[in-house]
Parts: sequence; structure tokens; C-alpha cells
Amino acid sequence: MRTTDTLNKALQARFLCTVAVGVLLSILHTPPVAAIHVPEAVDGPSCAEACPGGSANPILYAGQPAELIVFRVSDRTFEVRISPLGPGGEPVSAPSSEVLIDHSREELWRGRTLDAPVERQVGALTVEVRGDPLTVVVRREDGAIVQELVWASEDGAMRFSTPAPVFGMGEGGGQYDRRGHLHTMRDGNAAYERATHGAHVAVPMLIGTDGWSLFVHHPINRGNEFDLRDGRTGTFRPGGDAHEEQLRLYLTAWDEPSEALAEYQVIAGQAAMPPRWALGYMQSHRTLTGPDEIRWVANELRSRRLPTDALIYLGSGFTPSGWNHGHGTWQFNEDVFDDPANIIQDLHDLDFRVVLHVYSPPSGLHGESVTATATDESHVAQYWGLHRPIFELGVDGWWPDGGENLASESRVARHRMYVEGPLAERPGVRPWSLHRTGYSGVHRYGGWIWSGDPDSRWSTLETHVPIGLNHSVSVSPFWGSDVAGFVPTHELTGELYIRWFQFAAFTPSFRSHGRTWHLRLPWGWNRGHIGNPESSIFEREGGYPNPAELRNALIEPIAREYLNLRYRLLPYNYTLAREAHDTGLPPMRAMWLHYPDDGQAVATGDQYLWGRDLLVAPVYARGANQRALYLPEGDWYDFWTGERVEGGERIWRQVDLATLPLYVRAGAILPLDPVRQHTREVVEEPTTIRIYPGADGEYRWYRDDGETLAYREGAYSWTRLTWDDGARRLVIEPDPDSAGEPPTGVTLRLQLMPEGTYRTVEWDGTRTEFEL
Repeated sequence: MRTTDTLNKALQARFLCTVAVGVLLSILHTPPVAAIHVPEAVDGPSCAEACPGGSANPILYAGQPAELIVFRVSDRTFEVRISPLGPGGEPVSAPSSEVLIDHSREELWRGRTLDAPVERQVGALTVEVRGDPLTVVVRREDGAIVQELVWASEDGAMRFSTPAPVFGMGEGGGQYDRRGHLHTMRDGNAAYERATHGAHVAVPMLIGTDGWSLFVHHPINRGNEFDLRDGRTGTFRPGGDAHEEQLRLYLTAWDEPSEALAEYQVIAGQAAMPPRWALGYMQSHRTLTGPDEIRWVANELRSRRLPTDALIYLGSGFTPSGWNHGHGTWQFNEDVFDDPANIIQDLHDLDFRVVLHVYSPPSGLHGESVTATATDESHVAQYWGLHRPIFELGVDGWWPDGGENLASESRVARHRMYVEGPLAERPGVRPWSLHRTGYSGVHRYGGWIWSGDPDSRWSTLETHVPIGLNHSVSVSPFWGSDVAGFVPTHELTGELYIRWFQFAAFTPSFRSHGRTWHLRLPWGWNRGHIGNPESSIFEREGGYPNPAELRNALIEPIAREYLNLRYRLLPYNYTLAREAHDTGLPPMRAMWLHYPDDGQAVATGDQYLWGRDLLVAPVYARGANQRALYLPEGDWYDFWTGERVEGGERIWRQVDLATLPLYVRAGAILPLDPVRQHTREVVEEPTTIRIYPGADGEYRWYRDDGETLAYREGAYSWTRLTWDDGARRLVIEPDPDSAGEPPTGVTLRLQLMPEGTYRTVEWDGTRTEFEL
């Protein structure tokens, strides 16, 4: 019987070899197809193991036998899994994860041995697997290599090509092009960079400007690192024991940069739509002297007509007198919030949202549902239960601080909890929270993250431009910083404050916060004193600001001008939030996202695009009276003067303290609302539609209720505006992608730039042409 079994197995193996050879020949003589489906591996000996005269070349990872699987995720994205073989010969599996979403995949090739290269074609791409060393190559239709991944090291390190600039990899680090540096995938306020770079939120997402992106799905804080010091070749070194952990990565080939972000959504999901109020200005508080100070700030913002949507209160612990009794406590500080329900109601009556700071999350935060029955204090249901009584008093949002010690899964669970918890209490009302930490996947729950606690320095302001740009393409579309920096230094002046304020007006999160917090109030630089003293940093660095700085009457009116502009841009900015939800494109965009073939645009990281049509060049030099900037190809208009400037070259823009260089692309159609004091204020004046001639243009304007989840059910509208430059004709019509009914009876003011002449028109919700 044993002899018969052996003979049968040999015959079966010979048959499998014959079939395999036949299939291979068929592939080699068959024209390429969109995708080739290879069934899951079947039990039984492989050809290399059982064919008479055959030899087996095992696939090696970190010097040990492993199984390799290549999946097709889409016609642009491949998933690669490398699983070391355990003592019993079975591949190790990865633990379950909610970092990525469930997505379809098609197995292209699976093997533990490889005697000759294997190729599979997917659309216009070819993926090739080679052994000795293990190599995965993706090529385009013309044979050009998109990326080549090579595992030739005993520690499981992976080499890949970086001949062109590389962006992404989370928040922090400070570099625009990530090449030339060693990047450790660990979080926290690293001592060597905290002062200028703030917090570090490590996310293993890279985008090469020569047409590829790479996401490595591997736990953070395990010693993982990307070594890009070589400049042309990068290396990913996995932390932990590579012999015992599965490596899983996603490689995308793109023709347009936006495709890299769209493909990332396939595996990680879509960004959540924020409530409209989150796009307004937020004023943060620290040490509070009592309830009168709470009301004083709120009343001053309204009486001074400084548009604001949210008031944020720090907890006690980092400050002696915050909203609660210390880190991890859930009782209001009676010396400050003596009657919490009434104070919150008073703030609501003034149309402010209330956001509270929390700290010290459980280190192993986990759990699938906030409504589950759980006794484990690290379960999201238990942890959210601590928030619930406070939330029921009318709190609108949360500011979860800390969390650097959390594993990637716990970070995602934390962000998810701050969505599911509020939704369980107020069904259908969009939640909002602002976090210090995050990871891939948190954008599905909002993903609003700020840059931590950097110093008030000019170099910090300069560094934060590329920090925000890299965060936006690798963590989430929604980022911001503390206006003027968190830790005061001798460089904290009214000038630094207002330059940072101008920059923050063009970041998703627009918030003033920091020690010596009265100097973060728009009128705080003209009171003659610094307010509640919170830090001796000024004394250590040579004294408090020059007394003349505390009587600077220029700061408040300039701040008001940029607050007004932020609120006038509300229809444009809210449409950008919807674009982030639909496409993954962030509001704050590095120029290479829209000008990938312009080498100067790709290399410039101290300015950026706000959406597609506005170019922002923050002023980050003390005492500057001019700013050098680069305008990509095409014509541009100075937003402030209307001057038309030819692009494709570097220019110098003269600036005074009130001027942030801001340019509008020719062909742009820009909606501008009347000034509001908060995003819910109903205004009678019509929206202005500015047209910047010089090129044909198209704009899609998004609207929904701004508050609820009804947009998920189709309760929204898109309006398409098309500009024919030659005919000087604007067409306004419902967009075919609009799910809801178009608005009707809309009064609009059409403004042709640069002359700025107006024409007031009525739009009835149907396709209508307007001559200008």
C-alpha cells in the first residue's frame, strides 16, 4: 500500500508539472489580458519538490524560508505579502487589523519556491517576481520600471529606488523631500526636533514623484525605519523579529499624483466629512481665573467682530486651572465652571461650540463598539462611558491629547471612539475631535491632528509648511498647528503671531493656542500686559516681550481681515472638504500634486496650493518686506491687487505686515460668501462668483446641511460652473453627479476680474448662460 501511494503521488506530481508547463506556454503565446486569475494554492507536492530531476529554490526572507503572495488590488495597485514559515512549515499570519478596510483582491501568484522569474500582466502594468535575491518589479507598458523591491538582507530589509523626490511618511521630521535622512517610525516629541518640528506621527506611506507610492503595513514603535540617506536608494528595515512577522505592503503605479491618493482610499477608506463649523476659527484657553474670564473671551470675540466658531478649554494638569481637576479626571473644576450646564448654554447662545481637552488614554485601548458591555477599563465602551456625562451637558467636541504610547490599532480605535461615542448620544450629528497622534486609517473618523508643542520661533513657522504638506498626503487631509507656536520664546512677538495667523488661515485646522495664552487672542497684543503668566521661559531667555510689543495696535485689525477672508472662503473650503472625502486630495496641497512635470514646482516646499486655484506663500522671515515665490506655468492674479502675472518663473512680491502673498490661477472660478461671525450665521447678501480670465475654467461647488450625516444618503448638491474664456460666457448648471435637488431661486453676484465689475443674477437651478 505504501508503494502504491508513493507511485500515485509521483504520477500526480508529474501530471501537475505537465499542466504547469502547458499553462506557462499558453501564457507566453497568448496576448496580454486585463488580469490573470490564479486559483488559491492546492494541497500536495509542488512541481519543484516532486518533479523527477527538478530542484527547489526556496524563497528566502531574512535568510529564512517564506511564502510570497502577490495580489492585484486594482489595475494600479498590488499587494505583496511575505510570510516566514514556522517550525511546522506553515506561513505565519498577521493579526487582525482595522488600520485598513476590507477590499477586494485577486491572487496573481503564490509560492514558496521559485526556479525562474514569473510575470503577470494587469492592465498596462507587468509585475515580475524573481528569486536570489527575492525581487518584485513593476513595469509599465513601455518596459519602464515603476519600482523594484529587493530583499537581500538577513534582517529582512527591503531596498527600493528613490531617484526622484519622495514625500509623505507622516508628520514631523521637517524635511520636504524625505530623501537624505534616516526616518525612525517612532512617535513622540523627539528632543532633537520638538522645538521646530513639534510632534512626530509616523506613518509608513511614501509617494515618489516619479510615479509610485508605497504603504508598508507593519506595526509602529517596533524599531521600523526608512533609511533614505543614500539619496537614490531607500531601505525599509522592519523592527522586531522579521523571522516571526508577516510583511505586507501595497505598491501603486500612478500617472497623475491624484491617483496615488485615490488608490490609497481603496485600501484605507474615505476621509469623513467634517461638520462645517470645524472649518471656522477656534480659540483655545489655558489657565483660567474663573467663569468671568470664560464669558469675557466669548463676549470680546463677538463684540470685536472677530469671527469664531469654537472655544477650546485645556484640562488641569498641564495648567493649574483648567476645565477639570487634573489628567484623567472627569469632574468640572468648580472654580472655573461653577455651573457647567449654564455656562455651556450661554456659550451656545452666542453661537460658540465647546471643545474639551482630555489626556492619558488607556494604553491598550481596544474594542469594536462603544455600546458593548465591557468591564475592561481599556475597552472603548468603558473609556467612552467616562466622557458620556460630560458630553450630555452639551459639549460639542473633544481634544484628545497624548497617546504616543498607543499602538497603531489603539490609535485607530481612539479616533473611532470619538466618532461612535458622540453618534450614540446624538445620532446623525457629525462629531469632531482634534488629536495629537494618529495612524493610517484615522482619516475615516475625521483624522484632525495638530502638530504638537513646538517653540514660538521663526524657524518653526518655516518648518511647518513642509510638515503640513507631508502630513496631508500620508496621514489625513486635515492638519493644523498652534498659531505662534506653543512654547513662548524671546522670538514671540506680534509680528510672529500675525505671520503665523495668516498661514493658519490657509490650513484645515485654524486654531490659536499656547502658553501665555492671552497673547494668542487676536486683541492680546494691545492690552499692555501678557495676561495670566504661565511660563518663566521669557525670563530665562532675556525678559518679557518689549513693552512696546504689548501696545501693538496693528495686530487685531490684520487678524480680523484674515478671519473675514477665511469665512468668505467658506463655500470654497467646504467644497475642498468634500473633495478630500471623495478623492483623498487634501485642502493643503504641495504644488507637485498639480504640476508633477514642473521640476521647480516639485522642488518648492515653502509654498503650496490651497485647493486647485489658490497659491499661498507664507512669510516666515522676521522683518521681511519682500517674499520670493514661484508661480507655475500659466497666468496668475495677485489676490490683493488683481495684477496679472505670467507664471513659469520665480518672482519677488513686496509685502507689508498685513500681506500674505496669495495668487489665483487664471481660469479659476472662486465663490466668496459675505462675512459671517460664525458658520451658522444666516446672511442676506449673495455669494459672489469671481471669474479670473485668461483660460477656460470649471468649478464644482458642493453644498449640504453641514451638520448631519444625511449627505451619506444623497442629501447634497453639486453645481457646475463653466467659463468659456473666448466667448466670455459663464454657464451655471446642476452637476450630473449631484444626488439631491439643485437649489433654486439663488441670487449670485458675478464678478469678472481684475476690473471687479459686478453683475447680479438669479439662478433658477437649470442650465443657464451668462455673458460677461
